[in-house]
Amino acid sequence: MLGRFDRAEDGFTLIEIMVALAVFSLAVLALLRLETATIRGARVLDDSLVAGIVARNVANEAVSEARPPVVGRTSGSEVNAGRTWTWVRQVVPTGNASIVRIDVAVSNRTGQVVGRTTAIRPPDVS
Repeated sequence: MLGRFDRAEDGFTLIEIMVALAVFSLAVLALLRLETATIRGARVLDDSLVAGIVARNVANEAVSEARPPVVGRTSGSEVNAGRTWTWVRQVVPTGNASIVRIDVAVSNRTGQVVGRTTAIRPPDVS
């Protein structure tokens, strides 16, 4: 009886292996989708972070200039983190003639606004 094996020890059947491979393939596809979503989310977060930095830079320039910024709309572009960002600065008067509000919106290369900030320029103390 040394040459005989119990039927349970014969190994896996072809159908069992195919089912196992199908389940494994579904798990791999789910992981790939998750990784793609994670990479996309990281890209959006990176865009938002850099656009926020650009917006703060533009607002800080307007606040720290020797002369107050001109009321109205100004636009420009800036390169930061190896990408070109387009910004729009809107200077709006407030109730006090010597104080202005500065709104900055930053857009990516597709034109989508991904960063905003608002600053107040206090009156000159000179």
